[in-house]
Amino acid sequence: MKHARISLDGAIHAATEAGPGLVRLADGRELPEDAVTWLPPIEPRTTFTLAINYADHARELAFQAPEEPLGFLKAANTFIGHRAQTLRPADVAFMHYECELAVVIGKTARKVSRSQAYGHVAGYTVANDYALRDYLENWYRPNLRVKSRDTCTPLGPWLVDRDDVPDPMNLNLRTTVNGVQTQCGNTRDMVFDVPALIEYFSSFMTLSPGDLILTGTPDGIVNVQPGDEVVTEIEGIGRLVNTLVPFPT
Repeated sequence: MKHARISLDGAIHAATEAGPGLVRLADGRELPEDAVTWLPPIEPRTTFTLAINYADHARELAFQAPEEPLGFLKAANTFIGHRAQTLRPADVAFMHYECELAVVIGKTARKVSRSQAYGHVAGYTVANDYALRDYLENWYRPNLRVKSRDTCTPLGPWLVDRDDVPDPMNLNLRTTVNGVQTQCGNTRDMVFDVPALIEYFSSFMTLSPGDLILTGTPDGIVNVQPGDEVVTEIEGIGRLVNTLVPFPT
């Protein structure tokens, strides 16, 4: 099943998919998706983000694929929902999207083996993890100004139940900017797959329900500008729409 969180008339509601372009509230009402305000489908607890976790992206940046996951943390303030707006600072020369499969932890995980990893997953959603290259000092551990800025991580629209995604390691990803495809890849090309990431992070810290793992992006990133509509889409998971706007002066 596909789950969402939406805001309507000043209240937050749980919702499910009612059909193409429609959401169904718990009270049975069905509404067009543009009649509600979309929130991230979960309120992330701890968020783990991966740098350079696709071999083609490593080649795009002229880097060697890492020997162990390059993980760092992301703050909660950065998340926004489907159809929301992301602020682009005026002093930034290069800002790009990153279409990523986001893994939502559903069960406490501590020292979990890869063979047991999927049992600790609640489901999956789509993340667009914008990066501001001008502020990047370390490709392997991006700093806060690159990865934890307000509005710079759209998430959603849906949280898709784990059992409704038979093979998360064979999903097509794509990004379009103003309707033109700029990024295309598949989750099978991850350097470290979902079970490996859960095994790795849980080997030294406890993962809890509501934790989020953003699994990296394939190649095909381009600079985006105010006014651009960026759509990040993952097969079977969802289509996440976002618009760039100028940072207010």
